[in-house]
Amino acid sequence: MARVTGLDGLLPELFDLLASPLGLIVRGLTELLNPLVTHSALVMLTADASGGRIQCTGDPAVQRGVRGLDVDQLRRGAGGVEGVHRTTLRVGEAQRPALQVLARNGALLVITDPGPVATSAPLLDIWNIVSLHLQERADEAAPEYLRHARSTAGVRLRALSEIQDEYSATLDSILAPLRSGQLSDSAARDSALARSAAGLTRLNGMTEQARVVAEESVNMSFARLKEELWSATRHWHVDLEFIDPLEGDHLVPDDVARGARAVVTRVILSRMESSEVSRVRVQWDCDGSDLVVRIRDDGDGGTLDADALRQIAGQRVQALRGQLSVSSTAGWGAELSAVLPLDPPPAGPSTAAIAGLRPREVQVATLLAAGSRNRAIAEELGISENTVKFHISRILQTLQAGSRAEAIAALLTEQQA
Repeated sequence: MARVTGLDGLLPELFDLLASPLGLIVRGLTELLNPLVTHSALVMLTADASGGRIQCTGDPAVQRGVRGLDVDQLRRGAGGVEGVHRTTLRVGEAQRPALQVLARNGALLVITDPGPVATSAPLLDIWNIVSLHLQERADEAAPEYLRHARSTAGVRLRALSEIQDEYSATLDSILAPLRSGQLSDSAARDSALARSAAGLTRLNGMTEQARVVAEESVNMSFARLKEELWSATRHWHVDLEFIDPLEGDHLVPDDVARGARAVVTRVILSRMESSEVSRVRVQWDCDGSDLVVRIRDDGDGGTLDADALRQIAGQRVQALRGQLSVSSTAGWGAELSAVLPLDPPPAGPSTAAIAGLRPREVQVATLLAAGSRNRAIAEELGISENTVKFHISRILQTLQAGSRAEAIAALLTEQQA
């Protein structure tokens, strides 16, 4: 506790930061830390999503160029050891100097282009407090947290697009020696096979990394629910029955799984207060599109029971864009059913299209929107004009634009949004 006394002058700002909405915490954090260490950007990888909630603020180049998988790799490389260390972070094609601050709960803060640091202790203290606060809000799975988590669920799609881009780069590296006129067929084939093997190994690792970052299996999440509830209700007089998911071990976004567990836990704990309840059954099902949560008890039932269940579960289900159904019959108990969609909220047409562009295509699109011609784009990016034409063709297809002018209009509209 003695270490935190060095933060006395920052405590009012820290208090305000912890009270701010989730989406504003990273911006408030950069203002709080700036007197301690100047920096160009902050990247947060919080521990609430098994390594998967990333937020960034500051330098637009960092926000555009940082990859979630690279940040997660930094966290893994830290080996779970709490502390502050100098490192580098890949941003686009460049390596930027950075400080990595790993909290005791596993959350990582990356500070890019840091200035001199007199002492690292205040940085670690602040990040330990902020990351613990974020984890507690995640564990509570309040409606505000769930709405924020769903709105930022595009992190999962971004990770998959990174894998797609890596796959494209791997294919290019395989095709290059095959197209070379300077290699014999045998040498080209051997080179392609070696590159292919190395590329596939890396792709497999990235795929697994992306899956861990954003999702967990429905059976694993249900097992965690059972463990949490058995611990909380072991001295309860009620018979608690769990029916495992039946339709295979589908992957569920972390925020949906967390929200579903929060709904069940709060309903169960509320039923503990009723002496009329002697049996509660909890069942989950998942078909790959929706997670269906069902809770049934043998209490008194009636209107009051139904209203109480709606009050407990309604806001969290709504925050997850789900549908809630509650039925209650006097003398027969109450039943709650929540259908939670697994897909993230749909974005507007332009946003969704631009989010689907690969990193190189985003670079081409940015220059295209600035009015650059094909030759200028090729020179700027160090690629051939034919490659530029290929990228523009796919940009038109992705944006569903019939011409270069329509694509530029869509891009400019997105930049002004």
